[in-house]
Amino acid sequence: MAAKVFRDDGGRVADLAGYMGIGHLRYPTAGSSANAEAQPFYVNSPYGICLSHNGNLINAPELKRFLDYEAHRHINTESDSELMLNIFANELNETKKARVNDRDIFAALGRMYNKCVGGWACTAMLAGFGLIGCRDSYGIRPLVIGSRPSDNGEGMDWMMASESVALDQRGFTNVMDIKPGQAVIVQKGAAPVFYQVQEMKRYAPDIFEYVYFARPDTVIDGISVQESRERMGYKLADTIVRRLDAKELADIDVVIPIPETANTSATCVAERLKKPYFQGFVKNRYVFRTFIMPGQKAREKSVRRKLNPMKVKFDGKTVLLVDDSIVRGTTSREIVNMAREAGAKNVYFASCAPRITHAHIYGIDLASPSELIAHHRDEYAIAKHIGAAKVIYQTLPDLKAACAELSPRPNQEFEVGVFCGSYVTPVEPGYFEHLEKVRGETKKMKVMERAREAVAHGDANEMEIQIATSGVRVDQSGALIPASEYYASECSIPKVNGNGPHSGRKRWREGEGKSTTPPKNGMDISLHNFGDFQHESQD
Repeated sequence: MAAKVFRDDGGRVADLAGYMGIGHLRYPTAGSSANAEAQPFYVNSPYGICLSHNGNLINAPELKRFLDYEAHRHINTESDSELMLNIFANELNETKKARVNDRDIFAALGRMYNKCVGGWACTAMLAGFGLIGCRDSYGIRPLVIGSRPSDNGEGMDWMMASESVALDQRGFTNVMDIKPGQAVIVQKGAAPVFYQVQEMKRYAPDIFEYVYFARPDTVIDGISVQESRERMGYKLADTIVRRLDAKELADIDVVIPIPETANTSATCVAERLKKPYFQGFVKNRYVFRTFIMPGQKAREKSVRRKLNPMKVKFDGKTVLLVDDSIVRGTTSREIVNMAREAGAKNVYFASCAPRITHAHIYGIDLASPSELIAHHRDEYAIAKHIGAAKVIYQTLPDLKAACAELSPRPNQEFEVGVFCGSYVTPVEPGYFEHLEKVRGETKKMKVMERAREAVAHGDANEMEIQIATSGVRVDQSGALIPASEYYASECSIPKVNGNGPHSGRKRWREGEGKSTTPPKNGMDISLHNFGDFQHESQD
């Protein structure tokens, strides 16, 4: 993605003015994938601040209320990154200075940390001042900094990124992790200044970085991703030996990875089981990761475009497929079907990660719990659903051990909430309901676009026609329904003394309010400022 934007030779980078900058490879978390939410975000007051954010804030509703009612700062999108930027800007504005220094910035960050709850790694740029980097006090999201001699021979260049490999490839050395709760400021011609803006609450990096998200040549918090995946493979092989009987083990002819994240672990599984290892699938490098695609049909079609089985590696064989994880099961089911179509006699499926049963709330938007294949199924039901003879999952203790054994810190902890529902940070009551509604909002435009396309092509069903003509709304559970059905169900809500939960808005429509002008549903491109809505007490 970055190569396409800046050209492979970096030609467009040379055209950029100035001596500092920040960027962001877009991946939607809380909020939609609309262009309006592309990062970095910018506010001109105070001082001109740009911010890029990797992570997720789990007290977003509370922050929105604060910004609207107390700070009086307008929010244009659903992105929690914009929330964090405005919280920081508001705290920095409290200095009331024409110019700020390091101490002012660190103090503002400390106050921002006290308001924000979640996991994050941020880089920011203060116009004419310098670069800022900071990491949540639990160490959930990764952030590193490194240096190299400047091309002109004067001083040092400094770079921050979420993965060490980004620095390695640009010739940066002396790479170090920014610690949980720590911030750093880099000004032109000066060495970085580090400061602990909030005490370290825990050191618990997100274990899914090691399982799937990070590149194998990355080192996160002193733990090699490549070596952790090797250990995942060995431990998974031991679990496979315990789960399969002697005949089933003997029948396995070949171990085949689902490229590319599982390649390392699958090699170690084959080595421990003393079975041949083959690359049975050829990956199309131009197809994106399928689990983050917006629709089920899109994911299913993309799997077959993404992977092509080599028939000679499957024909007449009992195969053990090894993948990094199973999320919705869409990819896994298609892959098993492809293996059988290629002639596989029998298929076993092994996952380097445990069963994913809960939402990921710190910045990797895997799926809603109801969409997770393991949320309401055991291993036998999952095997039946994806068409495999058996499914074998890594155990959670083994996964944690595979990473912790490589840590330079004793008693290393990890964020593992997706596997067990036990999250590192406190989670506000009602947050998961809020998250489902946010996810529903992100789907609205995509659903509208697909419905209109279906109508235009003449193959729309009844629901798509309703959506194309009347729009789509999100109900209380986060599900999408045609707007006509939404308002019909709204009118059926029981009323007390003639007042239903939306009676204020209804009276506005009926012309019974105090003004003939209806209240605004929102400003600019959003519906996210609480003050935009009329309250029942005002009627």
